[in-house]
Amino acid sequence: MHQGIRNMEDYFKLPIVLRAKELEEELRTGATKPFKKIIKAHSEDCHALGQKPITFLRQVLILVTYPELMKDPRFPEDAKERARVILAGCNNGSIGSYSENSGIETIRRHCAEFIEHRDGIHSDWQNITLSPGTSGGIRNILQLLAWKLNGKDPGVMIPKPSFPLYDACLQELNMHSVPYFLNEKKNWGVDLKELNKSFDDSTSTCTLRAIIVNNPGNPTGHVFTLQNIQEIIKFAYNRSLIILADESQQGNVYDGSRFHSVKRVMIEMGPPYCDIELASFMSVSKGYIGESGVRGGYVEVVNMDPDVYQMYVKSLVCPSSLGQAAVHCLVDAPKEGEASYRGFLMEKNEILLSFKEKAKLCSEIMNSINGITCNPVQGAVYAFPRITMPAKALNAAKYENQLPDVFYTFQLLEKTGICVIPGSTFGQKPGTWYFRTTILPLEEEFGEMLKGFREFHTKFLTMYS
Repeated sequence: MHQGIRNMEDYFKLPIVLRAKELEEELRTGATKPFKKIIKAHSEDCHALGQKPITFLRQVLILVTYPELMKDPRFPEDAKERARVILAGCNNGSIGSYSENSGIETIRRHCAEFIEHRDGIHSDWQNITLSPGTSGGIRNILQLLAWKLNGKDPGVMIPKPSFPLYDACLQELNMHSVPYFLNEKKNWGVDLKELNKSFDDSTSTCTLRAIIVNNPGNPTGHVFTLQNIQEIIKFAYNRSLIILADESQQGNVYDGSRFHSVKRVMIEMGPPYCDIELASFMSVSKGYIGESGVRGGYVEVVNMDPDVYQMYVKSLVCPSSLGQAAVHCLVDAPKEGEASYRGFLMEKNEILLSFKEKAKLCSEIMNSINGITCNPVQGAVYAFPRITMPAKALNAAKYENQLPDVFYTFQLLEKTGICVIPGSTFGQKPGTWYFRTTILPLEEEFGEMLKGFREFHTKFLTMYS
């Protein structure tokens, strides 16, 4: 068996998540617990936690799947028009047919228009490929770099704390994961000194090829400042690295923050920085759409050698056509004056307003609890509170042969039914302890969760102080 597969960690089978499933089954069969249900604050699956699908998108997916419904007056004309455009780009007009490796051309063209509208900068649709979500898109790019250079294995710089699937992709491809720690005191921003140290410390073990940038961030909920992005671009140029920009949650920005795409910033910086190789990623899995199971996304590649780009396209397998159709609805959403516009805007704004309010509430409540600190949730759908652990709790964790944050989150789960992810899952500086919660539970359940968390933590401190 391929050693890379053996090396991969299974993020979806974390012990805390498996225990939550066991407890849920115990509750279902009548077991008595100090709680009535499991609150799945670990989950990133928007719809699984009750977020309502966007009507317009589902209408388009229905129409492309069963075109006979084009005759049905219950479907608005703009949804029918999107469906016609998508089907016209499919072989024999069927969503069930294979597309080109890089995806349906008309959808790629609309992705380019979406990017141009976002950045005010030209985007070439021929440099865009459609992907099965962000993780699949990143893996496809990493494959190009997964070979030895100068006699050493390839390496990729990844932020810490960060999304565990970056590590999983690198493990699968037998590539070195080289962490660079984000600065909690700077709202999880980048630190140029840390970037250079991370690079220099890795030179004896691997040849670094790329740096992954996650903005807005998972698990920290940060949004990089313009200065952060400029520093990353200058660093990548000076160290001859390709930038892989995971910007899949760019639509979720709160607290007065602003999203800056890496592409726009590096173009505005001019030569020589505007010539850096860049791959940026977007998906329909998060944000107001939240269609995680549809598996749709796009990748824009900038400044890649044309011959290499052709090899990249050759290596692709066309993603799900339904996922591609969902991407079309993201980048060609209803416009003012169209039949679906008002309803679409109302649904979108309702979801984003809920995210914004819960993001603010989460950081406020966490910071009001003794022994907990939490940076503002500036974007995405996560909070990453820091726990100050009493010495007695650290000793209890050691006795149970668990990391302190693992011990803490298991105690939280067993006593309250609240499931969050230990910070050590995402990587953190030694001697610091965190957990990640999402802000996705619906308002009533989210309020219940925060109340339960406060009560638990107060008792935890009393027990272990």
